[in-house]
Amino acid sequence: MEKLLWCSLVLISFFNVFGQTDMHKKAFVFPKESDNSYVSLKAPLKKPLKAFNVCLHIYSELALTRSYSIFSYATKKQANEILIYWSKGRGYLLTVHGTEVVFRSPENPLAPTHICVSWESDSGIAELWIDGKPMVRKSLEKGTSLGTEASIILGQDQDSFGGGYDKNQSSVGDIGDVNMWDSVLSPDEIRTVHSGGTFSPNVLDWRALKYEAHGEVFVKHQLWS
Repeated sequence: MEKLLWCSLVLISFFNVFGQTDMHKKAFVFPKESDNSYVSLKAPLKKPLKAFNVCLHIYSELALTRSYSIFSYATKKQANEILIYWSKGRGYLLTVHGTEVVFRSPENPLAPTHICVSWESDSGIAELWIDGKPMVRKSLEKGTSLGTEASIILGQDQDSFGGGYDKNQSSVGDIGDVNMWDSVLSPDEIRTVHSGGTFSPNVLDWRALKYEAHGEVFVKHQLWS
């Protein structure tokens, strides 16, 4: 009986770390600044990325006071393979394979914000959509492929693979509805995602998310509709 109970506990623990969780109407809450609170996401990547689209909700007061990381995708060869970052006084930064572009935008409102970021290798074109509205397109890293053995982190900026965190770059607030595709969504699809629809995300799926939370991170009901 004791052996059976032990095996059951091991299986439950394994599922919580690597199993799929439906996060519909939920959000990760990062209640305070730290260098050890983050969420690691697991993605089934099997071939280099030639394109991507990441959409998520962010709700934070930090835009008024400092810069912070939103989404960090690192490989062992490149810590900033994909980085989505709010830079106070500049706007949203997108880094692809170590190269950075800035999307000028007004200060984040004190309200939940939905963002979608995309990039494609064939043209190098990158897009940022804020609350269903497009910013001016940018271009970077045309012809590049992105690595698959990735460490994907919410809440911290990776300065090295799976580490190098700085509390002054950490997220404080809520992050939710994180979905990622290995292709670029059309404008109509992005507007649909902003309205609550989905298009079968095949890299990160918020309705079947594989994640591991570290430090002081909580799962709570979303504060947005």
